[in-house]
Amino acid sequence: MTTINDIYNHINSIAPYSAQESYDNSGLCVGNKNREVTNVLIALDVTKDIILEAKQKNAQLILTHHPVIFHALKAIDPETVVGMLLENSVAALCAHTNFDSALMNDILCKKLELAPVEPLCEENGVAMGCVCALEKEMSAKELAKHIRSCLDNTVVRYNDLDKTGMYQSRMITRVAVCSGSGGSLWRDALSKGCDALITGDVKHDVFIDAQNSGLSVFDAGHFHTENIFCRYMKEELSKQFPRVDFEVAANNVEVVSYRL
Repeated sequence: MTTINDIYNHINSIAPYSAQESYDNSGLCVGNKNREVTNVLIALDVTKDIILEAKQKNAQLILTHHPVIFHALKAIDPETVVGMLLENSVAALCAHTNFDSALMNDILCKKLELAPVEPLCEENGVAMGCVCALEKEMSAKELAKHIRSCLDNTVVRYNDLDKTGMYQSRMITRVAVCSGSGGSLWRDALSKGCDALITGDVKHDVFIDAQNSGLSVFDAGHFHTENIFCRYMKEELSKQFPRVDFEVAANNVEVVSYRL
C-alpha cells in the first residue's frame, strides 16, 4: 500500500521541505497523509477542470508545483477550488520553493541545452537560479528562437539590445537562468557577468532597467519555465512507486491565450 505520506517523504528526500521559503506553503494542503493512493494526477496548478478530471479518473491525489492554499483562509466555499477538493475527496500535495531550490533550475537548464557553472545567487542560504556559459555566442534574436524551440513557447518576450546604437551587435556568451518569476534577479545576473537572463513574468520596469544596463532579459513565461516539473515528477515517482499510476493531467495547460 502506498500512502500520501510515502509520496511526501520521497519528495522530501529529493527536495527537502525544510528548504522552502518562509512565505511558502509547500506540503500537504488538503487531505489526510495516511490515505492510500493508487492514482495521482500531476499539474502545475490545481484548477477546477483538473479536479473534475481527478474525479473522473478516480485519482485520490493531485500533485502540483504551486500550492492550492497560499494565503490563510477564513472560510471555505464549496464552489472554490479548495471546496471542490473537499467535496470530491481529492487530496492536494505540492512542492514549490523547495523544488525550485533543489531541482527546477537544473532541469530548466538541461531543457534549454545549457550547462550550469554556478548558482545565480543565494537567499536565506538557499541557492537560486543558475549561471551558464554558452557553447557558442548568440544574438538576442537567436537566443529567443532557441528558447521558444526548447520550451515549445508561443511567445518569448525580450529586449533586443541590437536595436540600440550603444549596444549594437553585442553577442550573448553568458546567461543567467531562473524559473518562474525571476525578473527581480536581473542585478544578480549583471553582477555575475551575464549578458542575459532567462526567466518569466518580467515587468516593464525590469525590461527598461535591464536595457539601460546592457542586459537582455527573456520572458519565457511562468508556465513554460516551470511546467517541466510535471514530467520530472511523473518519471521520478513512477520509478519509486510502480504500483501507483502517475499521470500528467490532460487539463494541465496554460490558461493564457495569445493572438497571433
